[in-house]
Amino acid sequence: MERVINRLNYWLDKIPAEMNQLSEEDVSTRPYSNKWSKKEILGHLCDSAIHNLYRVIKIQIEEPPFLIKPYNQEKWVVIQDYHNQSLESILALWCSLNSQMIKVIRNIPDEKRSFKCVVGNTEIKTLEWLIQDYLDHLEHHIKNQLLN
Repeated sequence: MERVINRLNYWLDKIPAEMNQLSEEDVSTRPYSNKWSKKEILGHLCDSAIHNLYRVIKIQIEEPPFLIKPYNQEKWVVIQDYHNQSLESILALWCSLNSQMIKVIRNIPDEKRSFKCVVGNTEIKTLEWLIQDYLDHLEHHIKNQLLN
């Protein structure tokens, strides 16, 4: 888990520095009508952090296996209206959520890392897998959409 924490800390430093160098046009422009802007992608990563923080906590306190329920990512981005929010407010939310995620991950007892969750109604995974998957998802969007 230390590697995940180190990577999250790295991005907590890197993303605000990189994103704050971009113009409002750069962060607000949608590359295609059906694709998210950089602000919306960052907002999606906030939504992902919200859901995964909840999951990481619930897996530790509920009877296993915990059922991971999907959420409508598109509607979350629209309802939260990230497109019309300031980059500053979205960055503040993203940083706060990921700082909290680090605190929660750091405090997971070793024996709870293997607690089970059901993903996609069929696959049984561990809490440790879920946390790594969260980081992988985050880094996918950062490397392919935010910092390109």
